[in-house]
Amino acid sequence: MSMSDSKIYRLSVTALLTALTCVATMIIKVPTPVTNGYVNLGDILVLLSGWLLGPAYGFFAAGVGSALTDLLGGYMAYVPGTLVIKGLMAVTAYGLVFRKADSRRIRTVTRVLSALGAEAVMVLGYFAYEAAFLGYGMAAAASIPGNIVQGIFGLAGGLALYVLLDKTGLPQTLSRTKA
Repeated sequence: MSMSDSKIYRLSVTALLTALTCVATMIIKVPTPVTNGYVNLGDILVLLSGWLLGPAYGFFAAGVGSALTDLLGGYMAYVPGTLVIKGLMAVTAYGLVFRKADSRRIRTVTRVLSALGAEAVMVLGYFAYEAAFLGYGMAAAASIPGNIVQGIFGLAGGLALYVLLDKTGLPQTLSRTKA
């Protein structure tokens, strides 16, 4: 694969993950009555974006895909916060993975730890955003349980989907196309 082809391939996968992140977040919504928000499956794709694409492209796919959902769903006040929080989740997921692990077991453990770190960014990020920028103060703590549940589903689903994708060779192909 030439340098030009690998860049096109990487951009194509980034665009695909951006769209899939938006769709996964919009399709299955479990309302959380206390906060008027919802738990969704978008974090699965947010984590995959970080693991597969690296920090820059992963930030874009996760942040833009998730922010588009808020934009299209009428959660305008959350668009900037979601863009940054979900983007930082992907960066955290990528950054905490031990890339050259010798065994599958070590890679799995580091992937779990990176997902936990990324989901902590989400839980704390939304709490801080709602408390400080949206002016909810300590009432923002009401969103923490729902965000923890979303994080658990994101972690489990992200790991399961990564294992399936790993069997196709996609992660290895993408790692060869990183510029």
